[in-house]
Amino acid sequence: MNWRRLWAVVIKELRQLRRDHITLLMIVGMPILQLVLFGYAINLNPRHLPAAIADQALTSGSRQVVMDMLATGVIEPVKDAESPQQLMSMLRRGEISVGVVIPWDFERRRALGESSVQVLVDGSDTVVQNAALQLAQMPLTYTPGSPRDSSIPLPELPISVVAFYNPQRVSAITIVPGLIGIILTMTMMMFTAVAIVRERERGNMELLIATPVSKGELMLGKLLPYGAIGLIQTSLILLSGVLLFQVPIRGSLLDVYLSALLLIFANLSLGLLISTATQSQFQAIQMTFFVFVPSILLSGFVFPFEGMPEPAQWIAELLPLTHFIRLIRGIMLRGAELVELWQDWVALLVFIVLMMVLAVSRFRKSLD
Repeated sequence: MNWRRLWAVVIKELRQLRRDHITLLMIVGMPILQLVLFGYAINLNPRHLPAAIADQALTSGSRQVVMDMLATGVIEPVKDAESPQQLMSMLRRGEISVGVVIPWDFERRRALGESSVQVLVDGSDTVVQNAALQLAQMPLTYTPGSPRDSSIPLPELPISVVAFYNPQRVSAITIVPGLIGIILTMTMMMFTAVAIVRERERGNMELLIATPVSKGELMLGKLLPYGAIGLIQTSLILLSGVLLFQVPIRGSLLDVYLSALLLIFANLSLGLLISTATQSQFQAIQMTFFVFVPSILLSGFVFPFEGMPEPAQWIAELLPLTHFIRLIRGIMLRGAELVELWQDWVALLVFIVLMMVLAVSRFRKSLD
């Protein structure tokens, strides 16, 4: 073996890597990104779950129970409610994860040792459901006017926890709807990420420029076939989930497909932007995974959104998958209507428009 020739090849490869800025970004950025996400943003024990409290008793004892619940850090009130019906409506729309009901005859029930407080939980996320169950273990063993440090043993106040939408905590019911988003994000983004680059590498770009097709028409023509493929994938996942895992579709099937279509075009437009910013198909695939990994970890698909620190939540709000997870779980599992979840589909529409404008702008510059 000629060590000089071997060393020359090594030096050549290192110089080539130095000129490849995207590969350098992946080499340095991906380990740091995953370290920060797993060490800082991922939390399997979420706290401060968004909650609403319907205190119908309005006594000193009921207020003390509410204060004790808030002291645990498990829940954080974000909405006001007057009745269990309002709490159920908020749960269905995804505005809260936990609802607390204190009935008007709270004092009488407590005197009899009956269940005096009811906790309603959105069970569409099993991790959130498990976290809310901690409230059932609260040692509420004091009465109004009794000091907390009293040595007189007092009866425990039973708290009942009722989980909706997935009371058996079947993981497939939570995972399958989100899996639609994961598969669409991976395939749609990757398909279009290599679209423009592939035309450039094959020498077809000059031919496309010479045609009367405008840049907007060219890009939209690239997206539409993959949009149809995405709807086919959605149908396959839905059919498999219903037949194999008995995943319910409690909302409108039309709303499910409209939500999927929004995610499809959000990912296609993002992939198109990546395609205009890279020089090879390999670089395009690298950039796709650079976006795909945070989408899985921060979207709420595996790890609860409420358990993340605020900076991680801000980043997650920029990812299309985060909004789709809320839409698809709300429609399929909670029976919510698309109109009620307007904030998330509006966010996806804004994302699509922004990505398309940037992609068309960069595409024009790359041809100058």
